[in-house]
Amino acid sequence: MSCLFCKIIDGSIPSTPVYQDALCYAFADINPQAPVHVLIVPREHLASLADAGAHHPALLGHLLWAAAQIAREKKLTSGYRVVLNTGHHGGQTVDHLHVHLLGGRSLAWPPG
Repeated sequence: MSCLFCKIIDGSIPSTPVYQDALCYAFADINPQAPVHVLIVPREHLASLADAGAHHPALLGHLLWAAAQIAREKKLTSGYRVVLNTGHHGGQTVDHLHVHLLGGRSLAWPPG
């Protein structure tokens, strides 16, 4: 498979792991936009949120739970942002569903 994130998950492209379990793998973003910038990706290849089916609610909830767990581990007690970009106009640059966890500084609004 030519998917960048699938290659990161299977270890053929190196990454800095932050969290992993049977459903997801989280790693440090190589172009961080905040002091803490982690990408949380499902191990199952799913191109985007738009492609999630009726059998994906538990997986989607797990990704959000993982983001909260990582935020606790990183001690982001002052707050953090969870972002899920979908499609070209939504800013998605890799066609594998992924959640951004950003924190460690005050984040402005609107984001884009």
